[in-house]
Amino acid sequence: MQLVFVLDRKKQPLMPCHPARARQLLRAGRAVVHRLRPFTIRLKERVGGSVQPIRLKLDPGSKTTGIAIVRESEEQAVVLHLAELHHKTDIKKKLDQRRAYRRNRRTRKLRYRAPRFLNRTRPEGWLPPSLRARVDNILSWLRRYRRLAPVTALSLELARFDTQALQNPEISGVQYQQGELAGYEVREYILAKFGHACVYCGATDVPLEVEHVVPKSRGGSDRVSNLALSCHVCNQRKGDRTAAEFGHPEVQAQARQPLRDAAAINSTRWALWRALAATGLPVEVGTGGRTKYNRTRLNLPKTHALDALCVGLSTPERVRLNGAGLLTIRAQGRGQYRRTLVSASGFPRGYLMRHKMVRGFRTGDVVQATIPKGKYAGRHSGTVLVRAGGYFDLKRAGRLVAQGIAARYCRRAQRSDGYGYMLSPIPL
Repeated sequence: MQLVFVLDRKKQPLMPCHPARARQLLRAGRAVVHRLRPFTIRLKERVGGSVQPIRLKLDPGSKTTGIAIVRESEEQAVVLHLAELHHKTDIKKKLDQRRAYRRNRRTRKLRYRAPRFLNRTRPEGWLPPSLRARVDNILSWLRRYRRLAPVTALSLELARFDTQALQNPEISGVQYQQGELAGYEVREYILAKFGHACVYCGATDVPLEVEHVVPKSRGGSDRVSNLALSCHVCNQRKGDRTAAEFGHPEVQAQARQPLRDAAAINSTRWALWRALAATGLPVEVGTGGRTKYNRTRLNLPKTHALDALCVGLSTPERVRLNGAGLLTIRAQGRGQYRRTLVSASGFPRGYLMRHKMVRGFRTGDVVQATIPKGKYAGRHSGTVLVRAGGYFDLKRAGRLVAQGIAARYCRRAQRSDGYGYMLSPIPL
């Protein structure tokens, strides 16, 4: 169950209400549906009203960001909304592909396109597009939630991981053991990296130890790339052997994976903090260690949304989930500019429509279709996939619901905004 966001007649946010109350207002004609995801109603008559302090909490991640909106008091926090924002992960790949297309056009006997000047300067605080997209997604949803709820304070997990070579390329030897995060934060990263399980036997319900893939007696260091999770039995059996010598070369390969996710968090954390501070709302920051302490104290499972709920010192002694559901938000984009599909070798294999809108609908719009007869007779709802002929396909939760629906049977409920939505219960 998700609480319903409420706006007054002038579209100013009020306190969220229970779904049953929202249904009463809609049936009585006192409110109209303003938005489907997240579900929001707008009152027809009321203007203004008393509101309570509401805090929006963020747990940023390289791939998924947890969002929690809570009403706080000294005794307990009431959860009003939980969401997980999944970021796009293929931005760099698409930029590389576009650059390859442009270079290819220059070498062929086509219209010459001169390369851009190389003396362009980057503005202060510049981030690569793949990292800027993460920050922009979070800020975009912060602005949306502020339009839907009377947010009065913010909380942010200002995580930092031990990638010391990024700030000091000359670091070596024992200096790796003296990093700023040589302790609790590194343990949190290792637990998340290996899924809270022993890398050798897969045990999960036993105490786990941080052990060295290459033992220190064999020249191994305390750097994150040389650490793994192990139960006590496997750690003793391994002794002074490497993971490969112990019969697990895959562990040694996984441990040496690049710290791409940690580097993304380190690169964007201050840019995100500055953007939140610019909103004028008080911003509370917390560490990953504090988040885990609060989550353990409240006996909550580890998810991105529940981690956001546990961010910062403001987390009270008790939390009432209030039967809240989880809204999964996935950044999908608004389509693509290119109108030609190509094969892996770069040859054309198909052509898209010149115009993206057909009969007033666009791919990604949330529609409600009432089909009078035929195989798909009945009422259906979902996202639409438009066709040039005016007969559309309908999908819901990634599955095909109906095919070849005439545009005259469809009614748009919400325009495409570049995000996909799915509502599910919290995995408690």
